[in-house]
Amino acid sequence: SRLRLSGLCFLLQILTIILFAVFVRYSSESSPGLCSQQPNCSWKNQDSGFQHPRFRDVHLQALLGFGLLGAFLSRYGLGSTAISILIVAFAIQWAVLIQGFLYFFRNGKIYVGAQSMVGADFCTAAILISTGAVLGRGNPVQMLLLTLLGVTLFTLNEYILLGLMGVSDSGGSLTVHTFGAYFGLMVSRILHQPNMDKRKEQQDTGHQPDVFAVIGTIYLWIFWPSFTSATTVRHNAEPWAVLNTYFSLAASTLATFVLSPLLYEESTLRMVQIQDATLAGVAMMGMAGEMLVTPFGALIAGFLAGLIPPLGFRFLMPVLRSRLKTQDTCGVHNVHGLPGILGALLGTLLTALATADAYGGRLELVFPLVARGSRTATDQALCQLCALPVTLLLATLGGFLTGAILNTKGLRSAPDTRYLENTVLWEV
Repeated sequence: SRLRLSGLCFLLQILTIILFAVFVRYSSESSPGLCSQQPNCSWKNQDSGFQHPRFRDVHLQALLGFGLLGAFLSRYGLGSTAISILIVAFAIQWAVLIQGFLYFFRNGKIYVGAQSMVGADFCTAAILISTGAVLGRGNPVQMLLLTLLGVTLFTLNEYILLGLMGVSDSGGSLTVHTFGAYFGLMVSRILHQPNMDKRKEQQDTGHQPDVFAVIGTIYLWIFWPSFTSATTVRHNAEPWAVLNTYFSLAASTLATFVLSPLLYEESTLRMVQIQDATLAGVAMMGMAGEMLVTPFGALIAGFLAGLIPPLGFRFLMPVLRSRLKTQDTCGVHNVHGLPGILGALLGTLLTALATADAYGGRLELVFPLVARGSRTATDQALCQLCALPVTLLLATLGGFLTGAILNTKGLRSAPDTRYLENTVLWEV
């Protein structure tokens, strides 16, 4: 196992070094975006000065926000956090290459800049969501291969939606949350181990993991508005994506305190429930964030999103585990999948209602094809709606293929479930 991990890391790093040496070059700070010929690709040709602070926030979100959230499992927390770092380290390199070939490829070279880093971190976030569905059951070798295939499929899905279909999804309701959740759930289904159903102690938590979960939740609160708005062109316009996400966060968190005491006999709340509400609120606002949701609309959407995780964990999780044989360790279906789908439907509705009078000059920024007369608002809404089944299809088929590869005899984890506990893989 150790030799496989060492050898795979060596081969992947050598491969990326060679590809970087052959293809990757610095882009000029003053040059226009290289993907400006693609529909709805305006977010990729922003000036670098605007992108650097956004990159910092998105990068912190990926490393600290997602990394610390996996620490709530006492038996697997340390290993999951370490594997998150491993995934981030490889995913950002591979994403720069794969996205570069699609968006920043010119004259036989990939020109990278601040835009490339933001795009790579978005891709990394989707992969970290996917790994949440298989946490505690995939060894590091499997996680690296999941990242290799997941980054490629994520970029393909993003290119189809944003580049070819002209979909507006700045905060990633579909491209990040929905794709990441259902890709990971399908991998989890293929890697199903019947003996894991009896391991209730896998979910055991303790005081120290909850402390890390508190820190992760705080980072989500601080930086997610920047994450949602990192790919939007704003110039001098008010940051609607920041405001809408901000209000949605507040309402979704309050919803947890409304519903959780009613669903569970114990009167105390767990920090992981507040985490879930925070993530669900931003997943709901991913597509609709830069649209005319209105402040009270963002509060309503966030509150409804905050109701999904408690209900999902109470009623849907047992069904997924017993009937569909899907072991969703971190509950990504309730936290990312369902809110992401609802966010896409909300974005579709708002797109159909978009008018030049309501948006003014912002219409060119949010719906450039509608502003130029290439599409009507109804046509754009239909494209937004069609993007949902496309994402679900790519995520499930890609997850099935990835799970089948990871489930081959040479890559499977040992039958003993202790194989992935902290004390086995890591020195504690």
